[in-house]
Amino acid sequence: MEKLNVLGTKISYYHKNHQDYISLTDMLKAKDGDFFISDWLRNRNTVEFLGIWERVYNPAFNYGEFAIIRSRAGLNNYKISAKEWVKKTNAIGLKAAAGRYGGTYAHKDIAFEFGMWISAEFKIYLIKEFQRLKEEESNRLKLGWNLQRTLAKINYRIQTDAIKENLIPRELTATQVSRIYASEADILNMALFGLTAGEWRGKNPEKKGNIRDYADVSQLVCLSNLENLNALFIRENFSRADRLFKLNRVAIQQMKLLAEDRRIKKLETDK
Repeated sequence: MEKLNVLGTKISYYHKNHQDYISLTDMLKAKDGDFFISDWLRNRNTVEFLGIWERVYNPAFNYGEFAIIRSRAGLNNYKISAKEWVKKTNAIGLKAAAGRYGGTYAHKDIAFEFGMWISAEFKIYLIKEFQRLKEEESNRLKLGWNLQRTLAKINYRIQTDAIKENLIPRELTATQVSRIYASEADILNMALFGLTAGEWRGKNPEKKGNIRDYADVSQLVCLSNLENLNALFIRENFSRADRLFKLNRVAIQQMKLLAEDRRIKKLETDK
């Protein structure tokens, strides 16, 4: 359940089965004076619009019941609720639900039309706000996809490129390798950064967070790969010292490649 903010009125909407539904109940809060969804549904123009929409998108629409409703629409003694409309016609454009997130919801096409009954200004801003949120959502998805694709290419290069001579992380000494570290996280920290989380905090008392909060993109990519390798080494019953030695060598190889990869550099500048 998401929220739109239209001229100060918060309006719920949700996405289901590739379709967006907006709360007509919330939209009513922006209407001056008493006005109900049933008032809108009794209008003949509304019924005609809903009937055409259902004909285009709903092959199971009940035209027999619709014909009866259309013949009575606009009469002074006629009134129908959203729930009755859905039940009688098997409509999919409106949704009437009870409970915490209850109320009447309409497909965005219908909700935009309903917005005109609030005011012309409200309809325009409703469409504008909805489009803005959809563009933001699309940009987030696009960014996530590009990041995944870039990381996949980088990881493939790590597996296939030759080992470079110049090393990025320092090789750990025999004393460092033989130490017993308090946690698996510190084994990874030592392999990549050359110090434990506690040692980093001791050297950086003015900084908030932990050592990984200050890692760059290439280090985070390498760290993710080290975590997977460490899990594999644990299943194969390697000792902590052996795991640290192997992970440090892997970190050295990978960081050299990652530090020079132009795609990683681009991710850094785009952050």
